[in-house]
Amino acid sequence: MLKVAFGQFLGGRPALGLLIFRLVTGLALVFHGLPKAMHPFTWMPHSTLPGFIQMLSPLAELGGGLALIIGLLTPLACLAIICNMLVAIFTVHLPHGGIWVGKGNTYESALGYLVAAVMIFLTGPGIYSLDAKLFGNRLADALARQKQERRPHAWV
Repeated sequence: MLKVAFGQFLGGRPALGLLIFRLVTGLALVFHGLPKAMHPFTWMPHSTLPGFIQMLSPLAELGGGLALIIGLLTPLACLAIICNMLVAIFTVHLPHGGIWVGKGNTYESALGYLVAAVMIFLTGPGIYSLDAKLFGNRLADALARQKQERRPHAWV
């Protein structure tokens, strides 16, 4: 199960790049979700969506951003961010005149967060994360056991 959720944790220079990318993306998401978190059930003033549905967006942005920063449960955080950004693009930005750049309801920031979350989901958080500290040894042990099971038995 861990192998499916995390894959292998990247090390070296790629891990340092992932750490920087996670920190910047997570911090941007925290600042993006913070105003919504101040009024989580009513942040969309002219919406017909119930409050508990509105609350999912600041939860995904603020909680997902914090999870990316510390690298904890990264696959779940990325899935929450991906879902949130897809909903934002297709239910808010595009139907209300969402254009690529310029004034008005642009969707470029939501698309940027979506792509960032997909990239982190596919690469994993790297070794400089709490996920690697908590799950890395168990994942390495599981991979070693799997490799051992594939070896042909030596007949003595």
